Amino acid sequence: MPDNETHNETLVDKKVTYSIEVDGRLVIIEDVPARVNVETGERYFSPETVERLQQAVWERYRPVRTIETLVYEYAAFVSDESLQPS
Repeated sequence: MPDNETHNETLVDKKVTYSIEVDGRLVIIEDVPARVNVETGERYFSPETVERLQQAVWERYRPVRTIETLVYEYAAFVSDESLQPS
């Protein structure tokens, strides 16, 4: 890209779902405020939001609900025909 060419990012305020694995458990936090790049989907969080997310994960607040989820191992998924859709 030439030096005189600028790239304008378009960011929009959205509520997103944040997920992280902690001690083998998937933690999901919904409705997190973020700035989202409309082209790439990259999410940006304010320092205050990051602090709250860390606090929620490490202090293990009581969840609003619990869900069950399926887990696949990628290598098995692509090589084992028994895992292919029927």
